[in-house]
Amino acid sequence: MKPVLTPDEVDELRRQDGTLRLIDVRTGGEFASAHIPGSLNVPLATLSEHRARWGEVQRPLVLVCQTGGRAATAEQALARTGLDHVAVMAGGINAWSEAGLPLDRGEQKWALERQVRLVAGSLVAGGVLASTKWPGARWLSGAVGGGLAFAALTDTCAMGALLARLPYNRSDNCDIDVILGELVGRPQNSGVTLDTVEVGDNMYGQRAS
Repeated sequence: MKPVLTPDEVDELRRQDGTLRLIDVRTGGEFASAHIPGSLNVPLATLSEHRARWGEVQRPLVLVCQTGGRAATAEQALARTGLDHVAVMAGGINAWSEAGLPLDRGEQKWALERQVRLVAGSLVAGGVLASTKWPGARWLSGAVGGGLAFAALTDTCAMGALLARLPYNRSDNCDIDVILGELVGRPQNSGVTLDTVEVGDNMYGQRAS
């Protein structure tokens, strides 16, 4: 099982290991609003689309999103390429911010999860109100509710995937060719990796001699 790291552990790791890269899998809009200094933006859809190209990445990676869910999905996608030096940051940017750790901030935009709640809630409410005049409209509310239940059971979100493609959620932060070009380069470092670094009271393997 791949490690799950707390924000404090990730912060210490990035200070100790110059080859470590933080991959933020949120949308470009979310990334522009607030992100960890030095992190790279590769939205989940882009990462999944190009996952076959990640198999040669040599650097240790920590995956970050808003709350941890999308990062876990990204980790599963990368695991299928054979990567064994990938971790997920528990709690995402929300937990990082709550820990008082630094963020680079820009124009504030709603997180994708918040957008999903707004759209889903509006569709349900709209269906209920419309059904007072057009009874068939109640099926809209039922369909949205069923979709949310399916999303919870499968840990996927079709509505979120669609919203992520809107111009509001896109930016020019991600040049996948440039990012993978850097990541594929074999790191020149002291041998410290996610499996060899000691973080606080937690030890992932033994420190390289």
